[in-house]
Amino acid sequence: MDAEAYEQEALDAIARASSPEELDAARVRYLGRRSELRLALREVRDRETGMELNRVRSAIEDAFERKEEVLTSASGARALEATIDITLPGDRLPRGHLHPITQIRREVEDAFLGLGYHVRYDREIETTEYNFDKLEFPPWHHARSPRATFFLNGDVVLRTETSPSQILEMEEHEPPIYMVSIGRCYRRDTIDATHYPIFHQFEGLAIDRGITLADLKGTLLHVMRALFGEDRALRFRTHYFPFTEPSIEPDVSCGICGGKGCRTCRYSGWLEMGGAGMVDPAVLENGRIDPEEWSGFAFGCGLERVAQLRHSIPDIRVLWENDLRVLRQF
Repeated sequence: MDAEAYEQEALDAIARASSPEELDAARVRYLGRRSELRLALREVRDRETGMELNRVRSAIEDAFERKEEVLTSASGARALEATIDITLPGDRLPRGHLHPITQIRREVEDAFLGLGYHVRYDREIETTEYNFDKLEFPPWHHARSPRATFFLNGDVVLRTETSPSQILEMEEHEPPIYMVSIGRCYRRDTIDATHYPIFHQFEGLAIDRGITLADLKGTLLHVMRALFGEDRALRFRTHYFPFTEPSIEPDVSCGICGGKGCRTCRYSGWLEMGGAGMVDPAVLENGRIDPEEWSGFAFGCGLERVAQLRHSIPDIRVLWENDLRVLRQF
């Protein structure tokens, strides 16, 4: 057979094929088991003839592959045009929104920025020196127990609160200080309607000359009313915290039962927001600030607790379950 003439004839047939069916017919004719090329390859007796016929076969196979890609693309485009009107407007994609915890965090930031505070974000892995020692936690305090705190080793923990930011802020800046720290915290809490091992907290610190407990109460009243509105009741109770003296706890009336008592508020009609008080002079000294010249207050509250109170969510766990039936409501 004339190898060059056979190659040219096959290439012309491939070029003329306008459909996959015509291309398959040409493939059978020029590369099939009974094609002239295949029969010639079976009869090869010398090396030169075999090399030439194999070259022709490779050239024809490559041409078939290229033509097949072209026909497949064209066929797909024609099918798409036949089934889809590309001039019609597309479907609107569903758009998500911020998680309720993130929404509350931004409202808290806005409330404090309006008061002249600045916002800081600190590390979530902390040393016991900053998480406990410089905040005047005594060695016997229950928070220092491995049953209450996630210890990574002997002196490194997952921070139990954002309070270490107080020391870091005092070490980095001279008074007056007006700061709020926001971030994740971790405790070995038993999961129930109001507790979860992972939670977000915002912690405020104000240090200036002449600050009193009245300034703390006024600040908390302003922030709580900005978050919950004027119709929710707020009360303050005396308490004990190692890093404040005197110490108080703010409570907000339960919006689920209207203050009558339910499972969420443990039938008290109130939900605890966190802790607050005047900064202990020893803590000021640990932060390299003279307590004889400066005074201050600090407070910490949970963002999940705020979201629960704000939206009357009966169980805090739904904020961590990623159930879209719940999250779409906010």
